Amino acid sequence: MEPIVGIVIAGLTLLLGLAIGYFISRSQTDRAQRNQRDKTEKFLQETREQARNIEIQARDNALKISQAAEGEITRLRSELNREDERLQKRRAELDSRVEKLEQREQAVNKHQSAVDKRANEIEKMHEQEMVELQRVAQMNVDEARTILLAEVEKDARNDMARIIRQIESEAREEGDKRARKLIADSIQRVATDQVAEFTTSLVPLPNEEMKGRIVGRNGRNIRAFEQAAGVDVIVDDTPEAVTISCFEPVRREVARRSLARLILDGRIHPAHIEKVLDEEQKAVDKVIVEAGEQAAFDAGVTGLHPEILHMMGRLKFRTSYGQNQLAHAVEVAKLSGILAAEIGASEDICRQAGFLHDLGKAMDHNQEGTHALLGAEFAKRYGVNPVVVNAIAGHHHEVEQESIEAIITESADAISGARPGARREDLEAYIKRIRTLEDMATAFKGVSQAYAIQAGREVRIIVRPEEIDDLEAANLARDIAKKIEETMQYPGQIRVTVIRETRATEYAK
Repeated sequence: MEPIVGIVIAGLTLLLGLAIGYFISRSQTDRAQRNQRDKTEKFLQETREQARNIEIQARDNALKISQAAEGEITRLRSELNREDERLQKRRAELDSRVEKLEQREQAVNKHQSAVDKRANEIEKMHEQEMVELQRVAQMNVDEARTILLAEVEKDARNDMARIIRQIESEAREEGDKRARKLIADSIQRVATDQVAEFTTSLVPLPNEEMKGRIVGRNGRNIRAFEQAAGVDVIVDDTPEAVTISCFEPVRREVARRSLARLILDGRIHPAHIEKVLDEEQKAVDKVIVEAGEQAAFDAGVTGLHPEILHMMGRLKFRTSYGQNQLAHAVEVAKLSGILAAEIGASEDICRQAGFLHDLGKAMDHNQEGTHALLGAEFAKRYGVNPVVVNAIAGHHHEVEQESIEAIITESADAISGARPGARREDLEAYIKRIRTLEDMATAFKGVSQAYAIQAGREVRIIVRPEEIDDLEAANLARDIAKKIEETMQYPGQIRVTVIRETRATEYAK
């Protein structure tokens, strides 16, 4: 019995444990479901609150947008009203203007009628005058035209004869080519130390191929360089060198520096050539200023105006009768100071007068007058001592010398130029003839620039294209050639070339 009772008790205990476990599990499940339900209700409540807040905010934004739209509509309606008023006013003005134009048109029509009537009267008067002229001249229009054509034919025949003479001269030159070459070689051996130093500059080349780049395709580069610089570039058989020839020393120096820079840079084309020439012109101007200041320091002259020093610096590239004018000015200043000290005159005034005595030679190719008077006028303009001004003007006896300092200046100038071989009168006459050619060409209307090249055998003239057309360019060349024939004396012949060039420039931005 006891085992059975134990088994029953164990079974009851097991059933009781299962029942208790079931009730505990059920209780936990119910509690978890209640917690989940509470969380769900809380979440739903929060979601409803957020939705309500979003709805309220959306209503507020919609209200604001509506109010802003109404304000914009009001503003646009106001602007439309103002625009309508402006258009109404403009329409009224246009109506008034149209009415005035109609009145003016009527007045113009009346005036045109009067003009037509007057033109008819003038035409009748012209016919009467033609009849009267024919009666007085005792010839008709055809006869007058015949006479005019005869005169034109005469001028044309003169031009043809001149061309024939020119062709014959060229033929003789070709026939005498070898003889002229021998003569030129002889002159070169004698005159190289003097003439070549003052009229040509030698530019070294890194190799012979550079000559082809300087010349360019069909001579484009060398023509652009010669035209822009106003010099003559000689590309001959000289190994690894070209020669720049020009009577104007400053222009020649700018061209020499520019060509040397182009060779070093390697970019040789027309646009770059003009840019380099412009930059080197500024560099040479700076060199001129420094040369004037250094020369004044070497001569012991102080207190000169910067413009005078700049003008004196130009003499660094100027020669007269074979002498360098800036070195000559310093030499005369020192000689004047020494002479003044010996005889008891003012050393400062004498040095200043000696230094400035040839100041006019830096400008006499731009202005009319002798270099002595031009220099005196320039010095007076910039406050130089009147005694010095008189010494400058009187050192060639063009005005009366008023002081002992003027006489000393003249004596020092003569001493400086008296050394053997210091001066060459032929070179000065040559430069004067070349400058006369340029001045004569620039005096014509429409001429922008004029350069005398090829030792004065050619005048190259650049005209303003807006003033001179192609036909007038041909007439201008003919007129200048006639003027040269009538007013100058020269060996051989002079070629006149007129260049008319039109450029269009735009910038890509």
